[in-house]
Amino acid sequence: MKKEKIIIVLFFLVLKTNAQSFKTIDSLLERGRYKIALNTLNKITPTFKSNLKIAAIYEAIDNTKKASEFYKKALSFEDHYATKIKLGKSLRKERKISEAIILFEEISKKDVNNLLVKYFLGKLYLQSKKGKKAKLAFQELIEKDKSNANYYYQLGLTNTLLKKRYKRIDNFLEVYNIDDTHFNAIEKLARAYTKLKDKDSARIFINKGLQLNKNHINLNKLKINDLYRQKKYTESVSLLKRLDSLVPKQHYVNKMLGKAYYHLKENENAIKYFLRATYIDREDFKSYSYLGNLYFKQKKIDKAMFNYFMGTYAGREPRDNEFMGLAKVYKEMKLPKRVIEQYKLALKENKKNYVALFELAKISDNYYKEKKIGYDLYVRYIDAFEGKNKELDVFAKNRIKTIKKEYFLEGETLK
Repeated sequence: MKKEKIIIVLFFLVLKTNAQSFKTIDSLLERGRYKIALNTLNKITPTFKSNLKIAAIYEAIDNTKKASEFYKKALSFEDHYATKIKLGKSLRKERKISEAIILFEEISKKDVNNLLVKYFLGKLYLQSKKGKKAKLAFQELIEKDKSNANYYYQLGLTNTLLKKRYKRIDNFLEVYNIDDTHFNAIEKLARAYTKLKDKDSARIFINKGLQLNKNHINLNKLKINDLYRQKKYTESVSLLKRLDSLVPKQHYVNKMLGKAYYHLKENENAIKYFLRATYIDREDFKSYSYLGNLYFKQKKIDKAMFNYFMGTYAGREPRDNEFMGLAKVYKEMKLPKRVIEQYKLALKENKKNYVALFELAKISDNYYKEKKIGYDLYVRYIDAFEGKNKELDVFAKNRIKTIKKEYFLEGETLK
């Protein structure tokens, strides 16, 4: 009996000591003395509470790995509901997605009304590309609370993953109906409608998004591209200059400034920005092509040739326009064989380039004594591209008729 009394006294002494220690620790944490607090906690007998305190300290200083470790230690003392949720969040931060999913699934099965856990679980499914499970989770959440815009937003992201293009748009529209300031949904709608080439809807959401965040880079780019397509080049320049102050030396900004000034016929400004674009991205062959055109207009043949050549060298897409640019240069230099060579290369790159075929027919007609060469190319042009350009069609048909007549008079019938 005496022995039992001693044990009880010792137990209460430990409790009292721990209680005093926790008061000291709380005081230290209030003053930001987390290192001293950790040292104090490590000296006392480990309990659920002490491990939970240590985990909370590590979480506060973003040491997620240690936070998870001590949440697990705390749970070894007591199966505590709120601590399990904290562990799940910590595991997610650690990117231990599979482990976090198992934990949240367990909690969700036991407590189906915890919408916060179900929401975390849905986002984890989405993060781990488990689209069907994520969809089911967010649909269940929407059934329980139709007023939460974020449930629809996450369902929209899930349908994006599942490649359900129109369903995701419907989801983002639901978000917008609930909360017309939900920026992420607005930005997604702006991009979706731009991709669908629904210009009016795209403009609504681009403009709405920019009202909420005028410095958003991607929305500004969508706005600039739309203005450019509408041939509102002066307005494009104004927005591009603003964007340049937000993201200096960006390739997109310099190239688009070059293109806008090109159409405004401000040639020196166009050259300036296209040169910057090619400096930032050496493989931007289209900017080289624009520079070739600009220098050709200025009769700077050597510079035009260099830039057209760089366009053909750097380009990885069809480079027919670059080869046609070189053909123009060689024509100016009165080198017809080189001109023919470049038009052939242009057609090799892009068989649908009807202008290249017409120009090849025309230069061949003028250069070769054997008119059958030009004749065959004119016939090929008419067979493949009649209706593309009335003026070129009339010219080609007249030459076919004339050449055919000349050969007939010499006793030969051309097909």
